[in-house]
Amino acid sequence: MAGSEGETCAGLPVVREAFPRTVRLVASARLREAVLAPLADGAEALGQLAEIEGATSGRLIAETRGTPALRADELVHNVPHAAFINASFAYGTPRAPTRFSPPGRGAWYAALTVETCIAEVGFHLTRALADAGDFNATVDYAEMLVSMAGLFVDLRGAARHPALDPDPVSGYPAGNAIAAAARAAGHNGILYPSVRGAGALCLAALWPHAVQSVVQGALYRLRWSGTPDFTVDAP
Repeated sequence: MAGSEGETCAGLPVVREAFPRTVRLVASARLREAVLAPLADGAEALGQLAEIEGATSGRLIAETRGTPALRADELVHNVPHAAFINASFAYGTPRAPTRFSPPGRGAWYAALTVETCIAEVGFHLTRALADAGDFNATVDYAEMLVSMAGLFVDLRGAARHPALDPDPVSGYPAGNAIAAAARAAGHNGILYPSVRGAGALCLAALWPHAVQSVVQGALYRLRWSGTPDFTVDAP
């Protein structure tokens, strides 16, 4: 459904869509007990330690006073898993963009199926292991299931758009130009064909408030055993 007939953004159509169930994979270490909890003797001590941790937490700093790329009033509060939502925006890569987010500002990347998420996450982790020169790793992920609705810039009919170039050097600047125009227009996000999973759809929510009704789903383990190929099983 079109948001308003003929509406475009960065030369691309804008559509009004509703997705009752999308999937994002989050490293399960973020779901575990607070790292400082074993050091605390009780609730008061834990609170004091949390203040120390908060002084260097990018998410808590962003929630309190914002960052150069993210205003504090953009973040969400008093909703389920608000910390995960805010962290995905506060922990943007500091010196490099991702496909639809600039340095210092993240986005909520999701897909319609966990298989697409695994393909995307696995690709980026494999690249990181290649850079490290060691294809031995085990990483556990949890599904975060989310609903999204509203106006989205639609790349589904533009498979050859420069923003979808598999090479980040070419694709990311073009993607960020679209994202900047979408944010300026107040659109919720971007719909685009998965670059890593053929025929699949991905979504990038550009605002924390666009991420709705977050619940945790299943757990998955990605394992590399000396080669770029990885296996997926239950932890």
